[in-house]
Amino acid sequence: MDFKIDHESHVPLHIQVEELLRGLISQPDYQEGKLLPKEVELAKRLGISRNTVRQATNKLSNENLLVRKKGIGTRVATNNVTTKLSNWYSFSDEMHAHGLELINFDIRTSWEEVDNEVALALEIPVGGKVLKLERLRGTDEGPTVFFESYFHPRVGLTAEEDYTRHLYEIMEKDHATVATVSREEIKAILADEVIGDKLQIETGSPVLFRKRRVYDPGNRPIEYNLGYYQADKFSYSIEINRQ
Repeated sequence: MDFKIDHESHVPLHIQVEELLRGLISQPDYQEGKLLPKEVELAKRLGISRNTVRQATNKLSNENLLVRKKGIGTRVATNNVTTKLSNWYSFSDEMHAHGLELINFDIRTSWEEVDNEVALALEIPVGGKVLKLERLRGTDEGPTVFFESYFHPRVGLTAEEDYTRHLYEIMEKDHATVATVSREEIKAILADEVIGDKLQIETGSPVLFRKRRVYDPGNRPIEYNLGYYQADKFSYSIEINRQ
């Protein structure tokens, strides 16, 4: 594989490096554990700064595609399934598809200082402030899911919107921001005291935890969403077509 990028292209350099690394990740040698080129080496070969390479590797690490180990190097993550889904749904759509009426038990907005996790997910500097939306939702049987969403400032949300409406409808109709891609990470965790209280379950109960990063048509991040689902009320299925 050629280690080349187009310095005359209008495509940002870090995006080109990201695509180059995605190509490496898909190769058998790297799938089997071969170390990726060191950042300083790759930067020299491409004629760019190490910070540009780091920005690309951070993006892929944040997607759980790469694993870094200090003193060893960077490898392709193992035991991960990366899937491109042809369709994905908001929680409101998911509930509607099952014939369930959605209830909002609590909706709150606030402006929060950006920490490292949110900064990486939204590709923005640490220390600024972004809109945080918290929603406790469920059915007439009680709360079943708690969401925390952080939005890129570019979207333009003001905290004054009516968040009983569908979130992506608000973004598209009110702020001309279209959500087209969702990259997700799903795992089982145990409820801490805060999540247990919100979902009305005991501390230590199993919870389905989903991280969702939502992107616009230009592959720019617009939302970072953390979802905590009652494990006995939800299952998550993925349909994969073999290429």
